[in-house]
Order: sequence, then C-alpha cells, then structure tokens
Amino acid sequence: MNHTPHGFDGLGLSASTLQALTAVGFTAPTPIQQKAIPPALAGKDVIGCAGTGTGKTAAFALPMIERLAGKPGTRGLVLAPTRELALQIAEQFDNFSKGKQLSLAVLIGGVSMGAQLRALKEGAQVIVATPGRLIDHLDQRSARLDGIEVLVLDEADRMLDMGFKPQLDRIMAKLPRQRQSLLFSATMAGEVAAFARSNLHHPEKVEVARSGTTAARADQKVYLVGQHEKSPLLLSLLREDEASTLVFTRTKRRADKVAKQLEKARFTVARIHADRSQSQRNQALDGFKTGRFRVLVATDIAARGIDVAEIGHVVIYDLPFVPEDYVHRVGRTARAAASGRASTFCSPEEKPLLLAIEKLVRTELPRAQVPREDPEFQAAVASSKAATPQSHKDRMPRSAHGGGHQHQQRHGGGGGQRHGGGGQRPPLRDVRPPFASPPPHREDGHHQNTEWRPERPPPAPRPPRVGDGAAPMGGRPGEPGRTVFRGGPKRRR
Repeated sequence: MNHTPHGFDGLGLSASTLQALTAVGFTAPTPIQQKAIPPALAGKDVIGCAGTGTGKTAAFALPMIERLAGKPGTRGLVLAPTRELALQIAEQFDNFSKGKQLSLAVLIGGVSMGAQLRALKEGAQVIVATPGRLIDHLDQRSARLDGIEVLVLDEADRMLDMGFKPQLDRIMAKLPRQRQSLLFSATMAGEVAAFARSNLHHPEKVEVARSGTTAARADQKVYLVGQHEKSPLLLSLLREDEASTLVFTRTKRRADKVAKQLEKARFTVARIHADRSQSQRNQALDGFKTGRFRVLVATDIAARGIDVAEIGHVVIYDLPFVPEDYVHRVGRTARAAASGRASTFCSPEEKPLLLAIEKLVRTELPRAQVPREDPEFQAAVASSKAATPQSHKDRMPRSAHGGGHQHQQRHGGGGGQRHGGGGQRPPLRDVRPPFASPPPHREDGHHQNTEWRPERPPPAPRPPRVGDGAAPMGGRPGEPGRTVFRGGPKRRR
C-alpha cells in the first residue's frame, strides 16, 4: 500500500486494535487513514474524498470498532451501494475486530433473509447493508435504527448515481439526530455535496486526491475504434501480456457476448452482472482473485466492491454514460502500491461521452494507435463484420450529441422522484441522450433488469369501444339500442 512513514500507533488506536492490524499485515496508515482516523475517533463528522484502493474502509472501520466494541445493541450502520462491497466491508470488520466483542449483521439482497433476521434479533452491534435490503427490513420492522451512534456512507456518489436517494432519505429519517456521520466518496460535487450539506453537521473534510482525479499510477490510453473493431482489439491487447484483466461493459447482454468470444479464443474468463446469482458472482470473484480466471467481464454495478490488488489491466469496452464511472473503473487497477493500465475503447458515437470524461478529469486522455496493419487483427475484424449485427440493446442511441444537458432537462437531473433524482445534477453528470430511459438503479436483488434500452414509442390510440360514452349498441348515434356508461353503477336501457 502507499503508506505514510508514520505508524498506526500515533493515531490513538488501542493496543488490541494495533495487534489486529499487525496480524493482517497493516504496518503503516495510508494517507486517507492518517487524515480521517483522528477526527473520526474524536467523534466529528467526516467527509473523506478518496478513490478505490486508498484504504478508506479501514479509515472508517477502525474508529467504529474502537467506539462500539463491547456496547450492547445496534449502534453502527454502514451503507454501501452493492452486495459485493458490503461483503468486502464486513470481511474487513472481521479482520480488524479480532479479540473484541463486536458482532455484525450483513443485510444484502440475493440471499435468504433468515440469517439476517437472526443476526438482527441477536442484537448485532454494526449493520452493513445495501439501502434496498435495509428498507425491506425497516418495512418488516425487523431492524431498528433509533440507537445508531455512527453512520457511514461508503461510495456515496455511487449510491446517488444508482438512484438510492429516496431510500437514503427514508433511512436518514429513521436515524437519531444526534449521531456521528462519516461520508466517503471518490467525487465530491453536485448531488453528493448537497446530500452531505443536508445530513452532516460541521464535517471535517479530508482529501487525498483532487475530486474527479483518476489513479495516478494507471497508464491510461484511449483507442478510437469502430464498434466492429472492439472485440478484435480486446483479443489483441490480451495477447500482449499475461496480466489479469477486468473488462467493463455497459449491459448484461454485452458482458455475456464478450465472455463467450473470449472463451472461444481460449481465454479463461468469468462474468458478473445482475442476472448472475450471488453464488455465481462469488465463484467468479474467487476464481479471478486466485488466478483461475485471467479475465473478468463485468457491468459497472456488479463490479462495485471488487478488491483485487493484482488487477494489471482494466479495459473499458463501452464508455459509461456517467463520467464519474470512468474514475471508478480506472480505480480498479493501480491499487495500493501496484501499477497498472487502463485501455478505453471509444467508437464514433461515443465521442460525446469521452469529452464529458475528459472535462471531469481535467485532462485530455492520450490516444493510442489501433493495430490495423496487423494481419491477425484484420482477420478478426473481417470475422466481426461478418457476424450477426449487434442487438439494439447494445447500440448507442442514434444521436448522442449534446445529450447531457437535454437529458437533465427531461429527467430532472437524475430521473426525478421515481428514479431517485432528488434535485438538479451538475452539468455533464449524466450525458445520455434525451430519449434514453433512466437506468435501473438497484443491485440488491429487487430490480433484475439492469440493461439500458431505448425508450419505446407510445402505443397507438385504440378505437372507441362500447361503454366509453360513444355510440350506443346497435350502430350509429341516435339509433335505439343500449348504452352502458363506465364509471358508475347505473345503466340506461
């Protein structure tokens, strides 16, 4: 890890916690840990602006363990956007709380609620949950939040992007007003900043990287390609080295398609997306971590919480609609002290998305040369052109230019109340075209259809029917017959 020269013993942690840190190989704090732990131990609200791979889980877990271990009742709540991230956080809590009396309840979708109900009934001191599943327990009155002393919102920007604003507002309303709140986010602007202002009390802001920056050690390159050249280019890059590779796609259909193409080319590959069961996701992640699978193909939402230090290469097969997602994707490589590379494929129709990303990160990403002179690449391109045309579910909309501003006007900067918008987003927060349907938002087992689809045209009007107040039965208006009027119990014969 990118450690500071000072040890954990200067941060005010107890001897038993220091011993637990030594046991798991933590010898010195990362910058976010060094800056966030002291104010958190002092009971202050904290805003931590840090990307993935910076050690932010320990930055909030260690102060919570120090404060809550040994106390009866549910006193801590950690909210995370996805199941995988929630499970990763729970694992870190287990590692750091060795020798202390601290019990956890992990509330996520996709699994039975039986074990969760038992953990809650036994009085787990810390709840780690996705917002959707926590709302389920609140509705069933199996979870209570009136005793919460410490609240953590991890990857708050992602939770808001996924449309969890209504659920977060409901959860906030159930919490005591007197509490400590810790919010961590890779970006701090717009909706995230507004949410922090509304829910944190005089927070101390700690930042280890400028908001909107990407992993400094990642070698980032952009390949300007046609859509039919993406698959051949991916195969070419995979043959250049043996690095473990994480491939991001926009849809589940694309993830399945890319995985099958790689399997056909004899690469060991796994995939994760919302249609995969929790056990299938766990098997894919475990196989990727152990090296059984060299390539993992994933959608954005399903990939949250992947914590693999040895990811050497991230391939962004489809550019994300939300520019901040690029920061999260690149953050999957060059974690801790490792270095890595990020390759972005940009087709002509994705150019506006690339410009939005470059505006966010405040730099022009370097372009790389596509190996079009390579005979093997040419053969793969010819084969790709001859293949079945892509589904409309994988295509970019016909007009992506200027989509960000128009989409915000139509959907209220994030989908409105129904989709968890909750206010105006800043410019370039979402650059989808105006006719794109708002994305599905929940990755905790409630909304399984997570593909973007073009919005369908409205249905054609149906012809008048008897009973609509039109012509009476028998033919033309004025003829004798029977008219049945809808909406009331009376009939006139």
